[in-house]
Amino acid sequence: MASMNASALPHDLDHRRRQAVFAAVNRTALTNIALFLGVLVYLAYAWVAFDVSGLISSARPERAVLLATDSVAHKVHVTKSLRTDDVEVTVEGERTATYETPPEWVEMSPQTVHADLGNGYTVQITDHTVHFDVPGYGLITIEATADEGIVTTLPEGPTPSWLRATPAKFDARPTLTRRVQVSRARIEVHRFFLGWENFFFPFRSELNAYSAGELWSLAFSEDRLTEDLPNWRYILGTFWDNPDWQHGNVFVALLETLLMAVLGTLTAAFVGLPLALLAARNFTPARILQFFVRRLFDFLRGIDMLIWSLIFIRAFGLGPLTGALAIAFTDTGTLGKLFSEALENIDERQVEGVRSTGGNKLQVYRFGVIPQILPIFLSQGLYYLESNTRSATVIGALGAGGIGLMLVETMRTSRDWENTLYIIILTVILVMAMDSLSGWIRRRLIHGREAK
Repeated sequence: MASMNASALPHDLDHRRRQAVFAAVNRTALTNIALFLGVLVYLAYAWVAFDVSGLISSARPERAVLLATDSVAHKVHVTKSLRTDDVEVTVEGERTATYETPPEWVEMSPQTVHADLGNGYTVQITDHTVHFDVPGYGLITIEATADEGIVTTLPEGPTPSWLRATPAKFDARPTLTRRVQVSRARIEVHRFFLGWENFFFPFRSELNAYSAGELWSLAFSEDRLTEDLPNWRYILGTFWDNPDWQHGNVFVALLETLLMAVLGTLTAAFVGLPLALLAARNFTPARILQFFVRRLFDFLRGIDMLIWSLIFIRAFGLGPLTGALAIAFTDTGTLGKLFSEALENIDERQVEGVRSTGGNKLQVYRFGVIPQILPIFLSQGLYYLESNTRSATVIGALGAGGIGLMLVETMRTSRDWENTLYIIILTVILVMAMDSLSGWIRRRLIHGREAK
């Protein structure tokens, strides 16, 4: 009997172990299922709370396509006033960029204007009547009358989605690069061309007639275009002061953004380091002082950088100083906390080693503390410098100046999206340059050489 009980014990023990393993597996599976269901419930709530269905139904992807097209192309307007019968051919509808001699695809006579929009699309304007020939659809006749408004005659068949005709206005855009609009006041024909118009020189500048090679030779030629300046200075000045693209103003705005980021980050680092010494437990024995300094860090970083910028705008007005102060206040709290944690995690053996050799307090800091924390401080400070270059753009959009303010101004006009794309590209290049520069500085200062 005793031998039988002894042989049954291992079997019962194995059975209990299997049951414990199965119970643990079941608990884990139930936990995972509960987490998955919780995520589904949260996503369903977010879908309803944020009205995602309504956002999708109201989305206008064709609008995004038009904006993307406008950011990489420019359009030429052929406009006829129905009040004065004057006809103008302009770039982007600007009166300062009006052709004195129409381009070759526009033929003008006293009675008729003929515009060849390419690939078989043609527009003929005679008096107050427009004939728009669309390949694959037919001839559309639009007449602006005083009594009935806009009278449109369409080919037989269903009306295409790219055409809208009412007594108040006619609007047809069969392709992204062609558009015809007719109202009681005027007739407009738009043709889009790939590229940024007048990017280097203004519309009426004589420099537009030269190719890149000719400009290079002209820059160093002794035959001056103007008596006051050498050719290279005249070419550079014309580019720099281009009123349409404002290259000089954009460069100054980029410089302001960079200065905001650098000044704010350096101020935060220099102020945060001594405060971090007061907040570190192993450097400041006064607990009450540690508590108040740590709460100061919480207060500074607890208020978002954008809120700080709004506060300083009210206090000091618009300008780069506002952005620098907003960055400095926020990052003082963040860098101060990071620096204090780095100080608390130093190796005390290295500090004791310097102290055991008879080093004074200054030498202990110099040889026992700084070599340990310097790589961390540099790495964190340079990372925040790189990050603040992006943040300075957002702060500038609120009124602090810099490239962010210029970006918002171009977006508000909703007309020249190529200027918006130009500023975005320059901002990305600036951020990439700061990323590369901060990485190079880290390698040089931390490793003493450039990493291979």
